[in-house]
Amino acid sequence: MIMKQRLDQRQVQKLILAPALQQAIKLLPLTNLELIEVIDEELSSNPLLEIEEETAEKKPEAEVPAAEPGPEAEKAEPAEGEAESAAAGETAEGGAENYEEIEFDSYFQEYIDDGFRPFPQERKEVPSLENTLSKSLSLWDHLNWQANLTFFDPAPRDIAERIIGNINEDGYLIIPLEELAQACGAPLEKVDEVRAKIKMFDPVGVGSLDLKECLLAQMDHLQIKDDIARTIILEHLPLLERSDFAHLSKLLGVPLASIKYHIEIIKRLDPAPGRKYSEDRTVYVVPDIIVTREGNDLKISINDEGLPRLRINAYYKTLLAKAFKENPDAYRFLKDKMNKALWFLRSLDQRDQTIYKVARYIVDKQRDFIEKGMDFIKPLTLIEIAQEIGVHESTVGRVVANKYLITPRGVFSMKYFFHKALHGDFGEDISSLRIKERLRKLVGSEDKNNPFSDMEIEEILARENFKIARRTVAKYRKQLNIQPSHIRKRKFIMEGTS
Repeated sequence: MIMKQRLDQRQVQKLILAPALQQAIKLLPLTNLELIEVIDEELSSNPLLEIEEETAEKKPEAEVPAAEPGPEAEKAEPAEGEAESAAAGETAEGGAENYEEIEFDSYFQEYIDDGFRPFPQERKEVPSLENTLSKSLSLWDHLNWQANLTFFDPAPRDIAERIIGNINEDGYLIIPLEELAQACGAPLEKVDEVRAKIKMFDPVGVGSLDLKECLLAQMDHLQIKDDIARTIILEHLPLLERSDFAHLSKLLGVPLASIKYHIEIIKRLDPAPGRKYSEDRTVYVVPDIIVTREGNDLKISINDEGLPRLRINAYYKTLLAKAFKENPDAYRFLKDKMNKALWFLRSLDQRDQTIYKVARYIVDKQRDFIEKGMDFIKPLTLIEIAQEIGVHESTVGRVVANKYLITPRGVFSMKYFFHKALHGDFGEDISSLRIKERLRKLVGSEDKNNPFSDMEIEEILARENFKIARRTVAKYRKQLNIQPSHIRKRKFIMEGTS
């Protein structure tokens, strides 16, 4: 086979997204905080963009509509530049001086002392830096701090650091002791001796290999002398997991009432001690769409709080007109920045319009749910909205990503309203969320001594025009974290045993 180089000319079809379109697509899934970062980056890289200040007086020449530049505007722009250049040439000295005075006044007016101020400026007390910064103590920092106070020799301290470094967020050691001893270059007995001391650190049980060892370490630390509870932990944890209390009572030869007492002791132990120092914190949601009631209508508004309003800088706009004849390189640079600025403003406007259209359709579709409750929620899909507002399905998917909507009924993720439909006996579409809510109510109101099985729930739902299979009932029950009927019954019997 002979290999050689040659030139070929081929004609192929490719889908290439223009940079402006890529930018518009990238802005859709962003939250308000992420959008502020993108705006800040654009402001730092494009001198033609500036933040529109909320002042009482605004110069009309500083405001440029954020519209897409059409062919007519492209052709008319050089002519406009020629006219402005000619006007600038006629008043070369006086015009420049007047312009500089205007720019100085407009940009530095708030810093000019214009006379007597009747009210002194109030000096606010600024909190100290230590009061504004905070960092929660991690599990590993807490354990290393205790290790430094416990192990003073370098060898045990090195072993302790390696053990702590291989503990997961729940507080369990995630590698075998043999591998840890080989990495430390120390005997297995020495590693286990150091680990035994770490298990008594706060939180107690951290560094254990499994759940049994963790619970037993906590019992030893608390000095709980309960042989039956210890036996349950050592030998019968699977039965405890299945809530098979009758079998457990039979194996241990202990009455059911006594089993309840020992299980209550085990419940007070912590199966995941490391979570006490978890770095997870509550995340507060800032809604992107606000739905308010005005009379009989539901009004929708985009939450733009914190988002800066942008405009084209008037000074650079004037430079663009002057540079058309005087400096072609500067004109090309400013022209490119002007186009990018206009496209960015137009992308921001398109983002708001698309989000509004999607939110408007969701609110109109789920009006009964917002006003009356879960029994009136309707199924909804991305394709349905995409066809209605005339965009692609992926565009709707980007819009609803990471977006939240606040309504008179509460705050909901926009993805919450998208779920599949089930068909009723009379041809209507029934939301799966409605069926889950009905299933939760059935389990909540059932006879605890004789709970509903999945087959019985299927029959009840069928009589209420909810035709679903038993396996679908089981799937929805697992999604709602509802245990099977036999476990629910065992727990009820145990709770009622005195």
